[in-house]
Amino acid sequence: MDGKMLARLAAIVFVAIAITASLIEMSRKDEPAPELSAPAAQPSDDPMLADLRRCQQMGRAAIDDEDCLATWQKTRDRFLGRGPRTVEER
Repeated sequence: MDGKMLARLAAIVFVAIAITASLIEMSRKDEPAPELSAPAAQPSDDPMLADLRRCQQMGRAAIDDEDCLATWQKTRDRFLGRGPRTVEER
């Protein structure tokens, strides 16, 4: 066998495999993917959430409200994984 004949044979085998794979894929029946349902979100009993909602509804007036400033500080600390800050740390 010379090189040209070997190349032609390899090309024919490659095309035959590609056609076979295409036919197998086309003959498959599409099954719908199972629907995954997420659990319904439960309202949180977190008292800080109520304070944050109140501050949100206040709008720009919340900037001057001491309770909102304290709530935001607690939220930042909790998000960053820090404990409550003492007077010396501020």
